[in-house]
Amino acid sequence: MRWTDFEFSHPHLLWLLLVVPLLILWSYQTRKKGSATLTIPSTKAFEKQASLLSALKPVLPTLRLLSLSLLLIALARPRTVSVNSKTRTNRGIDIVMAIDVSASMLARDLKPNRLEALKKVAREFVSERPNDRIGIVVYAGESFTQTPITSDKTIVSNTIARIRWGELEGGTAIGMGLGSAVNRLKESKAKSKVIILLTDGVNNAGFVDPTTATELAVGLDIKVYTIGLGTNGTASFPYAKDPNTGKLLFRNSPVEIDEALLQFIAKETGGTYFRATDNMKLKAVYEEINQLEKTEITEFKYYNYDEKYRFLLLLAGFFILLEQGLKYTVFKSFI
Repeated sequence: MRWTDFEFSHPHLLWLLLVVPLLILWSYQTRKKGSATLTIPSTKAFEKQASLLSALKPVLPTLRLLSLSLLLIALARPRTVSVNSKTRTNRGIDIVMAIDVSASMLARDLKPNRLEALKKVAREFVSERPNDRIGIVVYAGESFTQTPITSDKTIVSNTIARIRWGELEGGTAIGMGLGSAVNRLKESKAKSKVIILLTDGVNNAGFVDPTTATELAVGLDIKVYTIGLGTNGTASFPYAKDPNTGKLLFRNSPVEIDEALLQFIAKETGGTYFRATDNMKLKAVYEEINQLEKTEITEFKYYNYDEKYRFLLLLAGFFILLEQGLKYTVFKSFI
């Protein structure tokens, strides 16, 4: 048992214990009045004949005061408390993260590059959503469901960690990325359905028009938060591979993000558009989305009380009986 688990149901009654020292003082001052006295001219004959019982007589008031103290403490109801908590999610949220994995996501305006910076922030976001289901869609020139909606955050986090560039056809098919994310949520029974759509370019591939995908999201009551990723101005983009080493070659090129399209998608679906120009702003964007989409959780606490006053009452009763027994037996001749 920890001391933090101990409490008094009526702690204000402990003030009554202040009476005890007053009774001790009163008992000390009146101790001689309770004993018979005999006046004699000399006590020499009694000096070496002190009675053990007379020396132990103060035990009686001590037992009485101890009994009173225990009764007062018992009156304050000492007890231990153990608390059990249970939580219940009242408003579940299903979230699909649609992530652009086109070659431009290797641009170095974020450190070490856009894709790795995003993966780090996205995994942190997932870890902070323990009560929601999350799915992952990746897209470039085509789209692919990397992980269906699941409550297993370990699977989602590992999926994000394994995202690589080059596994899909080149280009940026924003409409297909959004359409695949909507398709993942169309059967969802959650009270709130959210897509986080991230891209660093313009829609230049795919056979699904972004406007059509947006209309589907609106029809299914899906909110879309859109994120434009990339600095303002120019950034170091990959443009080719070195034929000798196979390594990517980089050069500075203008950053082009279709912000008008991303703003349209967010506005039509009741979401918000964000622009993340560096690592810190990208982290801040996901933190803001995390705050905007709160899962309502009810916490139930169950208190178990273990009353301790019964033992004190028994102990006080024992001392009272002991005091009365000694008073009318052993110390009877002194009273």
